[in-house]
Amino acid sequence: PEGVVAAVQNGADAVYLGFGDFNARRNAKNFTPEEFRKSAEYCRVRGVKVYVTLNTLVADREMPALIEQAKLACRYGADAFIVQDIGVLRALRKAVPDVPVHASTQMSVHNLEGVRLAAAMGAKRVVLARELSREEIAYICENAPIETEVFVHGALCMSHSGQCYMSAVIGRRSGNRGLCAQPCRLNYSTGGHAAEYLLSLKDNCLIQYVEELEKLGVTSLKIEGRMRRPEYAAIVTGVYARAAHEKKPPTPEDLRAMALAFSRQGFTDGYYTGKKGRDMFGFREEDGGREAQALFATARKNYLNGEFQRVPVKFAGTVKKGEPVKLAAMDDRGNTARTEGPVPEPAFHRALTPTALQTQLYKTGGTPFYCDGVRSVVDEGLSLPASAINEMRRNLLAQLMEQRRALPERREGEFIPPPRVPGRKEPPVITLSVLKASQLSEELAALKPHMVYIPIEEFTAENRHYLEPFLKDPAITPAVRLPRVIFDSEKEKLAALLEKARALGIEKALVGNLGHIQFVKSLGFSARGDFGLNLFNSTAVLSARDIGLEAATLSFELRLEQIRDLSKPLDTELIVYGRLPLMLLENCVIKNAHGVCACDNVTTIKDRHGASFPVVREYPHRNVVLNSKKLFLADKMDILSSLGLWGVRLMFTTENAVECVNVLRRYMGQGDYEPGSYTRGLYTRGVE
Repeated sequence: PEGVVAAVQNGADAVYLGFGDFNARRNAKNFTPEEFRKSAEYCRVRGVKVYVTLNTLVADREMPALIEQAKLACRYGADAFIVQDIGVLRALRKAVPDVPVHASTQMSVHNLEGVRLAAAMGAKRVVLARELSREEIAYICENAPIETEVFVHGALCMSHSGQCYMSAVIGRRSGNRGLCAQPCRLNYSTGGHAAEYLLSLKDNCLIQYVEELEKLGVTSLKIEGRMRRPEYAAIVTGVYARAAHEKKPPTPEDLRAMALAFSRQGFTDGYYTGKKGRDMFGFREEDGGREAQALFATARKNYLNGEFQRVPVKFAGTVKKGEPVKLAAMDDRGNTARTEGPVPEPAFHRALTPTALQTQLYKTGGTPFYCDGVRSVVDEGLSLPASAINEMRRNLLAQLMEQRRALPERREGEFIPPPRVPGRKEPPVITLSVLKASQLSEELAALKPHMVYIPIEEFTAENRHYLEPFLKDPAITPAVRLPRVIFDSEKEKLAALLEKARALGIEKALVGNLGHIQFVKSLGFSARGDFGLNLFNSTAVLSARDIGLEAATLSFELRLEQIRDLSKPLDTELIVYGRLPLMLLENCVIKNAHGVCACDNVTTIKDRHGASFPVVREYPHRNVVLNSKKLFLADKMDILSSLGLWGVRLMFTTENAVECVNVLRRYMGQGDYEPGSYTRGLYTRGVE
């Protein structure tokens, strides 16, 4: 609650509050219902909006509790909900239809088609991916059908938001469920180099670009800081509010204050300016010492003892001979207040003038209001004590305060869970995905996997001999796999690659992002959902069907019993073998470490325990950090067959062609292949 006061008293127009268990900062001191009610009222009176963070993946059994929490927040005056889970988005539109929903950056929206689909699903605003450049943001804003919000200050995740599974897979603390343990902030080494902070980005800072962002058409600037102290919120909000509202560029003192409040060896604007690289990285060294403590003490004193005057009030008054003084006031919402004072007396020394009355009415210090003009009729030769005018002014503002506390009327609907559609009764088919065409072979094709997902960039003339056995066998369905991130500026090249695949007879595309579904469908492909969509509940699976997917890969953060109980209104698939992807990086780790890119070959980074994590390339030049251990469930096929799945997928990454054959044979019940070290994943343990 003190953080709310700190932000509001320094010019924030809206604040994000974590309320209950369904937000991306579950480790933060989140709000009790009573704290939330009081904070929402505090903001409402001051014209500040309250956005409630429900931006995590939610299981079926948790959905009723989330809906009750949303309804309570709605009754207390929430102005919007921010969400990651497309199932939660659908549920909220039913349960609290009058409260807008914003798509969180956790939804991984990074292109115009993603914004359009979020809008079609009912979102009123999208918080864009933090990795976008000014050019990408400009294009989206120019064409977006709904509002856009951009992160301008605070912590940067190394991975694309919503696409980081490292904390979950390694330690069962899921970033998608609000409990990220921040493994990216630890030391890693690569290629014999001493350990260094390879995955720790500096905090984002776009204070120099506030005016530019406004011109681009960005609706809202977002400061990240829910795990930071209230004084941080005060200091940083103040600098950005002055830049946004008063057009005041930051002073050297402002920049110093923000660095003292929190920094990791300075700040970065690398994504926005397109200057990625080693300069974007840093780690937390010290807390600023006495200078920082003095800064915090001043900031705290100011926000606890001040009142940021943001609400305009117009006054009107009549002072007439022989009649009680009448004053009225109206705020920016159209609320009105009236009061009467004493009958004015004849003036013996100094008569009351319109200017003198106006002077007294302008004295609104200590309240959220400021005087935005006075209209008055004052008869000549009359006297009225200043204390009487002050008392009437206080009375008017108190009336307005009371009216502003009133809660908006909102409808509440019922969220009815989707009817359970049982899955497939037959054993699941086996599908494969490869990283390179060279992992394909005639021996692999001879085993007749049901479907093979091949990266878009591997459909080249040089790879034709690898692809041929899979293209000509009617028992195998080859499909194209798209990268999980496709910026708008990258679509033209990808469209050309897709056309080449289409010419080879490929008709299906595996997509891992909302913004790619319509893209592939417009080029004649049917769309199948990949794990990047984070489908975690039955409502999300139903939404996946409704937005045009013919099949969907379920989240690998689910437990087996949750997978079994999910409604399956379309074909569902599960990854059951391979090195699970932990992070999707916009920065090339290898180039940052060595100055030369070598990510076309598999390289590794090591953690402080000596575990090696392969780093592979994803089109066009992103990195994927893979798990140190392979997921292995070949000896659990009887259990997997009881889950109602359409298919189980073997994800080949670092394996050679011979290993791929051996793995597939084992999953078909032949041979005795077993990885040297393996994991059962999260299917039996689950995540917190």
